[in-house]
Amino acid sequence: MPATTPNEPHNIDWELRLGFLIHDVSRLRRSAFDRCMKPLNVTRSQWWVLAYLSREDGMTQSQLADELDLGKVAVGGLIDRLEKSGLVRREADATDRRVNRVFLEPKSKQLVARLRKINHRMNERILAGLPDDKLEHTAGTLAAMKRNLIDYLQAEEA
Repeated sequence: MPATTPNEPHNIDWELRLGFLIHDVSRLRRSAFDRCMKPLNVTRSQWWVLAYLSREDGMTQSQLADELDLGKVAVGGLIDRLEKSGLVRREADATDRRVNRVFLEPKSKQLVARLRKINHRMNERILAGLPDDKLEHTAGTLAAMKRNLIDYLQAEEA
């Protein structure tokens, strides 16, 4: 594809193919990830909650909802199921009793370690044969697209 200047329009066919390709890769990766998680009885949404908490244990339910781009009720249901499984616990915030903080239970830390290994193996398989320089370039391109989308969405809110 020939390079374009910042003010020059892109080829419409290329833009459509790129959008579909990004969507398809994301959808297929989610399906593959779900298949890997099924034997552990963990949904992708539950894994995301555990993953965020493993990076910042004690997040509030509102923070989790914002990070996961889910409603507070949906996150509450996820936390309910994780709590029933003994993977997380809720505690009232020390300064504001209306706020619940969510913490990992010891058994979830072992599960998170297993899930990370499974995720790593899956990534190795789906990235097989791709040289590091191409992966770095792709990651940089996707990060730039993400920044542009965030900027676009923030500008629309203003």
